Amino acid sequence: MRRTSASLVAGTLVAALAWASSPSSPAVALDPSVGVADLTQDLNQILSDSRLTIARAGVVVKSAESGEELYATDAGKLLIPASNTKLFTSAAAAETLGLDYRFTTSVLSTGRKAGKVLTGDLVLRGTGDPTMLAEDYDALAAKVAGAGVKVVTGKLVADDTWFDARRLGNDWAWDDETAYYAAPISALTASPDKDYDAGSVIVAVSAENGKVKVTTTPDTGYLKIVNRATAGSETDVLIERQHGTRTVVITGTVADPYQEWVAVDDPTAYASSLFRESLARHGVKVLGRTVTGAAPEGAKELAEHESMTLGELLVPFMKLSNNIHAEILTKAMGRKAANQGTWAAGLKVTTDFAKANGAQVINMRDGSGLSRRDGFSPGSIVQFLSAVRGKPWFDTWYESLPVAGNADRFVGGTLRSRMRDTAAAGNVHAKTGSLTGVTALSGYVTSADGEPLIFSIMLNQYLSGSPKDIEDKIAVRLAQFSRTSAGGDPVQLRATDPGPAGDLECSWLKPAQC
Repeated sequence: MRRTSASLVAGTLVAALAWASSPSSPAVALDPSVGVADLTQDLNQILSDSRLTIARAGVVVKSAESGEELYATDAGKLLIPASNTKLFTSAAAAETLGLDYRFTTSVLSTGRKAGKVLTGDLVLRGTGDPTMLAEDYDALAAKVAGAGVKVVTGKLVADDTWFDARRLGNDWAWDDETAYYAAPISALTASPDKDYDAGSVIVAVSAENGKVKVTTTPDTGYLKIVNRATAGSETDVLIERQHGTRTVVITGTVADPYQEWVAVDDPTAYASSLFRESLARHGVKVLGRTVTGAAPEGAKELAEHESMTLGELLVPFMKLSNNIHAEILTKAMGRKAANQGTWAAGLKVTTDFAKANGAQVINMRDGSGLSRRDGFSPGSIVQFLSAVRGKPWFDTWYESLPVAGNADRFVGGTLRSRMRDTAAAGNVHAKTGSLTGVTALSGYVTSADGEPLIFSIMLNQYLSGSPKDIEDKIAVRLAQFSRTSAGGDPVQLRATDPGPAGDLECSWLKPAQC
């Protein structure tokens, strides 16, 4: 079983804090105490890093108990949040759908059954479940066979109409189209693993007897594999799906086993192919072809699968910064609130919720933060993080945030390699955000005095050298903050190397987990 993160350090406190934006100006201490003045001086020093000379940096720190602003620079400026966008999407989903929300995938029949023959169509209907595995489709097929159906005279109908037909989000980069972290969105999809990377297949290569062997997870014939790789003395291989096709071309040399997560071109067709293959394995023959369409009224249910709850899904979603979960939940919110499984309807739900909870500076183009046109201010993020502490689902949501320095992927998440052996380790609960030239870290930390603090750090438009260590230095300094004493020794960081991911979320570079 997966472990959950440590208990709340400070517990849940209900606070309604007023947000106040600051103009672009040097940060000033708003408290005359030695501790706050010392904090201001140290944070100013950290932000004087030469990598930020031509960049934009917005930082806000507030006391969760009193609402006092301890530090602010460019608090009201609109900055690119990257995956900090998921703070808003996940919280809105908890509020709108509820922690007990489950996705359902069902099999329906039309016509009538006579003996072992179903005269009519078989319908596979989805509602967006990102946790559906090949084995779950196989279990549905087993239930159909268990109901005594051996022949279906009609078609296999893939009903993905719970969501609209738009597959890719606003402003997503063309060269991300085949990447698993930008996989297309559908109400029918499948994941290859229990990170639940919906809409992707794991393609693995290995060298055996001087030849390169290719396997896929799940084992499926959906993709067309063109293997041009050769066995060699080192592994230098490229596994890439050609744009707009099902063809995966493999080139280079292979010595050691290697695998890559590849987004499929059409998740509905992918999921229905898995189901059709499972039906055949269980002795159910569908005579007609596979088509897409809505289940007709009066179709009878033969089998159903329910996902884990949203409360459980928040862990892989937030710990591993799963973009596809964010987009599926966005459309699910639109479907519930406006009966429209669209980005427009879902983003309105999230935006309205964010504004109602203090996010005054906000521009949302997707649910995950892949769009470079997403924008929030650090002041709005801090106010939002303050407001949601009073929500009944807060404890579960807070536990889903990555925890600094905890090596367990489902506790530390994208912070598991950062801030180890510092005052921030096991203390900072925060969401990371990463795009090229963009990094962000926003969340919660308890000071050395036991005072709960809320912070947002947004760094944009730097050119080289990931400044994630700057975020870490600030977070560690906040963990060391005391109102009654100076900061002491300069911030020392250990085990903060973000590893091979560089400017991307650690879990995005799948086989090189950092």
